[in-house]
Amino acid sequence: MVIIMNKKARNLVYGALIAALYVTLTYMQNFLLPNSTSFAIQFRASEALCVLALFTPAAIPGLTVGCLLFNISSGALPLDFVIGSAASFLAAGGMYLTRKLTVRSYPLLAMLLPALCNGILVGWELDYIMGGGFWLNAFYVAVGEAAVLLTLGTALYYALKKAENRLFG
Repeated sequence: MVIIMNKKARNLVYGALIAALYVTLTYMQNFLLPNSTSFAIQFRASEALCVLALFTPAAIPGLTVGCLLFNISSGALPLDFVIGSAASFLAAGGMYLTRKLTVRSYPLLAMLLPALCNGILVGWELDYIMGGGFWLNAFYVAVGEAAVLLTLGTALYYALKKAENRLFG
């Protein structure tokens, strides 16, 4: 049986699935490796899902809502609801807008945008809340984010690229 959806309905479903997947993966990681999804130096594996913004605009609200839901339910400070979600929104939106800028068919700029957005915004937030210096906090956040995107994100990107037409076509 084939279900045909209009584009708005499909994007709503994709966005909801992405949000749910982000929250679930982050909770699973936090359960298996406590506190590895928080603080300045982190390797939040669910951030690899940012790669979905290279394939569908539905990832922009999906990742934003997923980040917001996890932050709210994990006991993060209210400032993180706004800053973390804004960083996710800007990163995913930037990735979608730069998805066609490639280096040898690899979207390097897009893959580094989450490190830049999160480094600046979350780095500022951490400095504001805990101190330690903006540049040091921004560096730690950016390194963790870049590590996720350039390893897990790259693997996910190439896997999705092979199935792009079936999944997003």
